[in-house]
Formats: sequence, C-alpha cells, structure tokens
Amino acid sequence: MLVHLPIVILTSLHPAAVVDSVPKFDIARECKFEGATKAAHDHCLMDEKEARDHLQKQWAQFNPSDKAQCIQETTMGGTSSYVELLTCLEMARDARRASR
Repeated sequence: MLVHLPIVILTSLHPAAVVDSVPKFDIARECKFEGATKAAHDHCLMDEKEARDHLQKQWAQFNPSDKAQCIQETTMGGTSSYVELLTCLEMARDARRASR
C-alpha cells in the first residue's frame, strides 16, 4: 500500500516547487542532432549556451506555471533545448502582458 505514496506526494506538489531553477539539459546531445557539419554543431552549442545564460539571469522573472508548462513542452520529444525553452517562456510572458 505504501508503494503509491511517493507518487501521491509528487503529484500533489505545486509546479513552482519543481521549477525553482533552470533545468539541466544535455546540449551536446541536442546539438548532435541539429548540425551535420562542425560549423553547424558549434553554432548550435553557442546558441544553447547563450540561451541557458539568459535563462539563468531571468529565471525568477518568469511565471511559475509558464515554467512548468514550457519545461514539459520542450522536454517532450526526448531532446531538450534551452533556445526552445527560452522562446516558450518569452512567448507566454508576452501573451500574458498583451492580455492585460
């Protein structure tokens, strides 16, 4: 009976508790699939690192529910991208501002 307790606890947590910091993505794996050439691979790595740095600086300014939703969306396909996460968060932020 206690086997289900961890599942119940995890599903009852508020999403903000799970997204207190920028998630850790394997950008080398992501860029391996993005670029067929060394130049494309290097460009991908540079873009991902810049997006990660930007996210680390701006993380607290994004809405917690947007963070949870965007993390879920950007990790769905098996590879994860800081560029996609940043884009998702900025679009959610801008849509929220526009609706005011």
